[in-house]
Amino acid sequence: MNALRTASRIAAPRLGQAFRTTANPAVASSLQQPRFNFSTEPSLHELGSVDHGYEKDRIDKVAEPNRRAFTYLMLSGARFAYASTARVLLLRFVASMSASADVLALASAEFDLGAVQEGQTITVKWRGKPIFIRNRSESEIAVEAGVPMAHLRDQESDEDRVQESKWIIVLGICTHLGCVPLNNAGDFGGWFCPCHGSHYDVSGRIRKGPAPLNLEVPPYKFIGDNQIRIG
Repeated sequence: MNALRTASRIAAPRLGQAFRTTANPAVASSLQQPRFNFSTEPSLHELGSVDHGYEKDRIDKVAEPNRRAFTYLMLSGARFAYASTARVLLLRFVASMSASADVLALASAEFDLGAVQEGQTITVKWRGKPIFIRNRSESEIAVEAGVPMAHLRDQESDEDRVQESKWIIVLGICTHLGCVPLNNAGDFGGWFCPCHGSHYDVSGRIRKGPAPLNLEVPPYKFIGDNQIRIG
């Protein structure tokens, strides 16, 4: 009986220590064998020192509100200066494209047709370009009015090209390559371009040759019985 009591007293402390070791993970891990790290990645202390210099120049929006406002002011001022410069350059460019006073004076020109006889063609200048003005006879008007549209390359009726039937006014530049045709010449009695052989009738319409279009009719209007303003 005494032997049993002695054995229980010796075993009780050892069992209590075993239970406490199992319940405490920290103690249990300390009793385990050491683990070895076989990773090839460098440790944090092996990566070198960290550069914190940017933190000195960084603007703290809370601690330095005046510095932030100054930065915004400088940026806004620079953008305003750029916009003002662009505006001035644009205005100067547009102003340089507008016509001068001498050019505006040549924009329109007036001519007296009282001395132009029936069947006669005169040449005047408008904006440095030749203008053909012809006083057509009744027979010429009748011939041009009777031309079928199927015979015309650039189909325009005679009445669409004149304001008063006896006056035909066209730009004296061939629509082929820009030559100046001859008056009262060609197979149709109107104008003939000797450079490449384009023939125009008395209405200024292309009838034969390489020219693709009729002679251009400039903008004009009658300001009197025998006076016109071109332009």
